[in-house]
Amino acid sequence: MKALTLLTISGSLRRESTNRKLLSEAVRLFGSAKVHEADLMLPLYDGDAESVAGIPDAAQLLADQIAKVDAVVISTPEYNKAPSGVLKNALDWVSRTKGNPWADKPVAVMSAAAGRAGGEQAQAALRHWLSPFRPLVIAGPQLHVAASGSQFQENGQLANERYAASLEALMRNLRTAAERG
Repeated sequence: MKALTLLTISGSLRRESTNRKLLSEAVRLFGSAKVHEADLMLPLYDGDAESVAGIPDAAQLLADQIAKVDAVVISTPEYNKAPSGVLKNALDWVSRTKGNPWADKPVAVMSAAAGRAGGEQAQAALRHWLSPFRPLVIAGPQLHVAASGSQFQENGQLANERYAASLEALMRNLRTAAERG
């Protein structure tokens, strides 16, 4: 069996964000895989700029990464009841590339937010935003880490057993989908 490849996408640009911490824990629980981290430092989408200069190299790289990996894990914060603007911008740029790198790609979606709903509305919006691309979004269990600033131990693992169990099951389901191809 070939080694699996996994792409992580954080909707937060902050290096120490709880969404990055959640992705790190997801990678650990996913198990053996070659892991790539997406860089969402992309220019704002502008159709005029695209007409003049084409797809930016960074946006094409992201599309190529999505196309080449076996599975994707996305973790989004919740900003004003929605996913981050950088995540939406990345989705918009990737949609402008040739082909559809998302088609039938196994994707796990999760959220970590300071609020008590754990980014539930942002996650629902992200699932909706992904729908035109036709990925295989893993149905669940859904994971919304509430009060995320206090949910991680010093070793980076989730402190809450229910969150940890849900993430473990979600990663197991993603791995199964990725192994099926």
